[in-house]
Amino acid sequence: MPGVCKASRVSSQTDTLSRQAQDSPTRSPWWIGAIAGLASAAAGLAIGELLASIWTSLESPVVSVGNRVVDNVPRWLKTWAIETFGTNDKAVLLGTVALLLAVGAAALGILAVRRGIRFGLIGIGIFTAVGMLASLGRGSSGVLAPLPSLVGGLVAGGTLALLMHRGNLDFAGEQAQSQPAQTLPAQTPPAQTPPAQTPPAQSMLLKVPNRRQFLGTAAGVTAGAVVIGGAARWLRSQGVAAAERLKIVLPRPTNALADPPAAVELGVADVSPFFTPTSEFYRIDTALTVPRVDPSTWTLEVMGQVSTPITLSYEQLLERPMVEADITIACVSNEVGGDLIGTARWLGCRLDDLLKEAGVSATADQIVGRSVDGFTAGFPTALLDGRDALVAIAMNGEPLPAKHGFPARLIVPGVYGYVSATKWLSQIELTTFEDFEGYWIPRGWSVEGPIKTQSRIDTPRNGSRVTAGTKVPIAGVAWAPIRGISKVEVRIDNGEWQEATLGQEYQKTTWRQWKLDWTPNSGEHKIAVRATDGEGATQTDQLAPVAPDGATGWHTITVYAE
Repeated sequence: MPGVCKASRVSSQTDTLSRQAQDSPTRSPWWIGAIAGLASAAAGLAIGELLASIWTSLESPVVSVGNRVVDNVPRWLKTWAIETFGTNDKAVLLGTVALLLAVGAAALGILAVRRGIRFGLIGIGIFTAVGMLASLGRGSSGVLAPLPSLVGGLVAGGTLALLMHRGNLDFAGEQAQSQPAQTLPAQTPPAQTPPAQTPPAQSMLLKVPNRRQFLGTAAGVTAGAVVIGGAARWLRSQGVAAAERLKIVLPRPTNALADPPAAVELGVADVSPFFTPTSEFYRIDTALTVPRVDPSTWTLEVMGQVSTPITLSYEQLLERPMVEADITIACVSNEVGGDLIGTARWLGCRLDDLLKEAGVSATADQIVGRSVDGFTAGFPTALLDGRDALVAIAMNGEPLPAKHGFPARLIVPGVYGYVSATKWLSQIELTTFEDFEGYWIPRGWSVEGPIKTQSRIDTPRNGSRVTAGTKVPIAGVAWAPIRGISKVEVRIDNGEWQEATLGQEYQKTTWRQWKLDWTPNSGEHKIAVRATDGEGATQTDQLAPVAPDGATGWHTITVYAE
């Protein structure tokens, strides 16, 4: 009968709609949105990183935000980070920024799927604006600095729209918002005709979420982001600057130094060598990623309160008279007994000769070094007192490695790096302390940073166990650059101070090895060390933190003899 047939078709249609509504709900699970957000962010960040790798003066969005964190971090937090993570503090910061971005991206993706794409795009716009603002006013890229963040944001927004379209997610989200539950045609009695308003099943299920299509697109986007990100990292590490550095032939110094006498080292295992290997030399700076500087376009400008400003290309710098100098440098963040210190043979032109040519004004009392990434450090003009302050181009017989300041950096004996050792040097400005403050000074660090007299026990290590009744060398290094070291003393278990044997003094700008032979009795022993500099001042026992002008105190360890 016609009525019965119509009723049967309606009933069948109703069952089909019910099954499909259960199998393909219009409201997508949260993880669909999280994947959409993460894939979109990965695409945007990869493109931003690629732009920054190709255009060497630009920074990626993650680095721009991370640099702003470094710029504004409180002194106590910086100290805690270095104490906790050491030279891995930058990796930890970048990882934290990336993690926060990932969490934010996942949240935006969920919001876009549940509430509509416009909410996700607004969120991406906010993140993009943060990255663009973070990039401004730092480094030498000027108005182009926001470009990686802007382009990355546009790519992230476009990727999110693509994923929503491919998976019909935006429609599903809007439908879920306006129609929380899909309405099915009511059951009609067999003898009645179904209501004319009932839409056909085809139109009701036309745009249910397509998870397979979505996941395939998301996987493709993520794979592409990984490939692009990997290419960007390769370009950063194997780019023009790295290739050009390999071609450099260092000029011969006018004062070629002989190797230090063998007696500078005392032959004790586990004591720091006189020259610190370049690969083991500490690195502390504010650059989250190592700036890549193309020497063919790099220039060094001497400016400010000078009568004759000077601009040198890298080739012109290499043509200047070069000298070698063996110098121990240290970071102000070095704790008592710490390892943020090292000695190298530096090659460079004398800073005092360069500034003499520029003609320094009598009113200038500060020399400011400015890095290509905007970092600044200033020290008194009075330090040009004959010491070997250099515009250095090489360390330990090789062109400066990128992480140590290629193509040029400042080295000033006797003062901590935060006021002197500008890496990736681009400008030297003569000014006054009244007119300008270096990067760390407004952040609570001392204006002047003379390196304090310090000593360190390298062996035995704190907490180690030694054999009772046998001779054990206690040994390490001591330093007071410019003043030199005249004596090192060791005290065991609060006994009398015993004078240690010193390695031969080579130059007052370098550290000295020391050792004391000891035959321990069984039990726990405390060992302390102190040094006396070349001016007769003995290292203080007063414990002080690294801020604001360097740590003080005696390095003390505990050793167990069995």
